[in-house]
Amino acid sequence: MIDDLQKALAGVRADIDRIDGELLKLLNERARCAQKVGEIKAEHGAAGHIYRPEREAQVLRRLQDANPGPLPGENITFFFREVMSACLSLEEPLGIAFLGPLGTFSESAATKHFGHAARLLPQTSIDDVFREVESGHAHYAVVPVENSTEGAVGRTMDLLLGTQLKICGEVVLRIHQNLLSNETDLAAIGRVYSHAQSLAQCHEWLNRMLPNAQRISVGSNAQAAQLAAGEAGAAAIAGEAAAARYSLPKLAENIEDEPNNTTRFLVLGRHDSGPSGRDKTSLIMSAPNRTGALHELLLPFSHTGVSMSRLESRPARNALWEYVFYVDVDGHHDDPAVKSALDELGSRAAYLKILGSYPVAVY
Repeated sequence: MIDDLQKALAGVRADIDRIDGELLKLLNERARCAQKVGEIKAEHGAAGHIYRPEREAQVLRRLQDANPGPLPGENITFFFREVMSACLSLEEPLGIAFLGPLGTFSESAATKHFGHAARLLPQTSIDDVFREVESGHAHYAVVPVENSTEGAVGRTMDLLLGTQLKICGEVVLRIHQNLLSNETDLAAIGRVYSHAQSLAQCHEWLNRMLPNAQRISVGSNAQAAQLAAGEAGAAAIAGEAAAARYSLPKLAENIEDEPNNTTRFLVLGRHDSGPSGRDKTSLIMSAPNRTGALHELLLPFSHTGVSMSRLESRPARNALWEYVFYVDVDGHHDDPAVKSALDELGSRAAYLKILGSYPVAVY
């Protein structure tokens, strides 16, 4: 019976070895085609940006639509992102700035979007993430902009107002929070470190399970893991990446209060994206200080049939009790309807800044 099992497995394993050989050949063939694209661009003086967000989104959507299974679409996206990341790195590894240290959700978002062949450049603050790209030390930035539970990330939104960088992509990351500690019993935990947003996302769980533990806000979840790894009686709230990087066991998993807790990140560069077929456009506008002014600003979208997916206000930094509005609309700024709406908006708004058009996140 064992011999029959081994014979049956040997046949399947031989098929796997053959397929792996074919995959290896095809992957290198694809890499040579990617190199050829770079050579053709250079020959025609069009080298420019080696990363084209719209092209990547189109490829991933096409592959997801064509996928017959059994692999789920999410796995197909992951695999081909890594293939594209490796192919791009043959020309030049992309430098990606994000809020560090290593082990943060921002690192997970950067890797999810750009793959493991990218050159990761962790920064100590969101301000530094912006500056790293503005100065040319990094190609792109990945910054958090909103969380489904805790709302907008104010510092990112404030910096978008003054930067010359453009939004060229977005990443949507499902957030699973874990309690990490070298302790083996919840009763031994006297301090819990984490980023303020993560502490808020786990507020009810902490009330139930660790009501007497001190909650200490730090700069990032990865920093929290670093601290907890070196202190008796300490724990950190952080994700899988921090647990793995700092070798901290998970004392409790998925402790976030909202099961669908998700963070949206923006990809920023010195260019935006061409049309991909499923795009968003983000902008900032301000209304004249008079009755009905905001209503007037929204009319261009109604007139042109452009759908607005986000509207959020922030205090203007240059005037007391004045506000600017952050808006996301469906479509690319080159789409006729969106272009018409923006043209009309430009004549109505006291201030208008187009932050960029970019592909809707591919999961």
